Amino acid sequence: MDFMQRFRKVLTALTLVLVLTMSVACSSAVNAKAPTTSLPPAADTTGNYALLERGNTTAGQDFGNWVIQTARGLVQDAYVRDQNKLGVVITPQVRPNEVRPLAKSLLQGFHRTFPNQDLKVLMYAPDKKLILTADYDIQSNQIKYQ
Repeated sequence: MDFMQRFRKVLTALTLVLVLTMSVACSSAVNAKAPTTSLPPAADTTGNYALLERGNTTAGQDFGNWVIQTARGLVQDAYVRDQNKLGVVITPQVRPNEVRPLAKSLLQGFHRTFPNQDLKVLMYAPDKKLILTADYDIQSNQIKYQ
């Protein structure tokens, strides 16, 4: 049983890496078209936030939407700020030992979309508490986890 669990975890991580890599490679046509939907207002009349924007730029918004669509139930929310910070809220289905490989996969896709800059991926638990930070340094081409 232990072998099957490990095999499933490795297979899940590899599948996510493959999906993210292929989707980024094929997303140039998707990024070129204008979005056809509009977001509801960020705050209702009582001041409560109804929906956070996926990004504070068009490219960030598109990438945040792409993460949600591509993650297939592993990510419940994502946002991009300043084209160098990606925040991701994972679903309860993501196990603790799968968070780091997921962050690395997301960072690789983020780097392909926003190249030539230092990047940061912030991983949040379903209760919105920060659980992992992955920093990509363009100079050293290394990822540091905190």
